[in-house]
Amino acid sequence: MDVSQAVAQRISTRAFKPDALSEADIREWLNQAQRAPSGGNTQPWRTIVVTGDAKDAVIRMAAPVLAANPKGQPTDRPIYPKDLWEPHEARRRKVGEMMYETLGIPREDRAARIAWFANNFRFFDAPVATFIVIDERMGHGQWGHTGMYLQTLALLAEERGWGTCMQECWGMLRPALKDHFKLA
Repeated sequence: MDVSQAVAQRISTRAFKPDALSEADIREWLNQAQRAPSGGNTQPWRTIVVTGDAKDAVIRMAAPVLAANPKGQPTDRPIYPKDLWEPHEARRRKVGEMMYETLGIPREDRAARIAWFANNFRFFDAPVATFIVIDERMGHGQWGHTGMYLQTLALLAEERGWGTCMQECWGMLRPALKDHFKLA
């Protein structure tokens, strides 16, 4: 598979096979992704990989936090800017409508939408989950470099036949995740 094919084929996968990935395969994937560009080779990201019991612990941690904070924990870093403007809001709305239509969940069925959304916090049953973190002191450039790293991870996963789903929703639990992973 070439890069153009990987870009064309990559989608947000929301149903995964239960097959475990070997630690060696995961390490090779991460090592290759470290070749992503970053100014001054700063590589400002940190990758946290969870599988098995560690992944289950994250899922267990998330459940009561979400139950107490259905719209997410208070944070100074919202997933989307307040009052997202056009054309960005229309794009976001359209992809959501397409997804729920594909799933057969009508717009007015709020309970079914919420239930489906909750699958995010089980990683859609993916055998591996990765969290990419960056020190908040980093500047816009380093955040951009981290985005290039994320894209590199996704394309390398696609090349291997692995699905990916970039889950911004975990940002709703930022304080709980910082505590869980003991991040500064």
